[in-house]
Amino acid sequence: MSIRQNKKVAVFTVEDLTKTYHTGEVDVYALRGVSTKLYQGELSVVLGPSGSGKSTFMNIIGGLDTATSGRVMFKDLDLSGASETELTNFRRRHVGFVFQFYNLIPSLTARENVALVTEISTNPMRPEDALALVGLEKRMNHFPAQMSGGEQQRVAIARAIAKNPEVLLCDEPTGSLDSKTGRLVLEALTRINDELGTTTAIISHNAVIHKLAHRTLYFADGEIVREQVSDKRLTPSQLEW
Repeated sequence: MSIRQNKKVAVFTVEDLTKTYHTGEVDVYALRGVSTKLYQGELSVVLGPSGSGKSTFMNIIGGLDTATSGRVMFKDLDLSGASETELTNFRRRHVGFVFQFYNLIPSLTARENVALVTEISTNPMRPEDALALVGLEKRMNHFPAQMSGGEQQRVAIARAIAKNPEVLLCDEPTGSLDSKTGRLVLEALTRINDELGTTTAIISHNAVIHKLAHRTLYFADGEIVREQVSDKRLTPSQLEW
């Protein structure tokens, strides 16, 4: 896999982003003046230790949280001053989320879990097609308790992409999985990025995952300390954990 050669279009433009939490008389800085861009069709990996600001950054660009100061643009939409209703509409229309914990409904099958999203989306794909994209076409009638952790995470990915989002944001999607199962989850994510062109960002503690990325953002102490663009990417099966 190699980086796309087409002209880059910024999906997110982040300018001088800060996030401060007030704890009693102490101010805790989660983000300190972060500026960067994420580009259409790219797969980005966000690396850094716990507490470095990775999840706060992703929550803000995904419309789950708001910044203390700075600016976040999604194309021509300014998220910085958006209302709760506007942020809800932004998330519903444009963003799919994948988290470390799958949050599947135990009483529903894989297909039914995915269908929950497609029923409220404006331009969804069929649940069956979303599950096929993550390699679970033969497991769609199984319940979460009948599936492994990796399979449940792939159902969660299918649920996230079934509404055809422009952006897929993944926070530690392999965090609770062994290396073999983690590779299967990463194969699903890279396939979605390659075949659908979905702009994808993956938060991880696992530095080796950056070898999948078009672009890697390295966080430390609430700042991006390095940004790396790759012209030679590996496939998940080539990763050595």
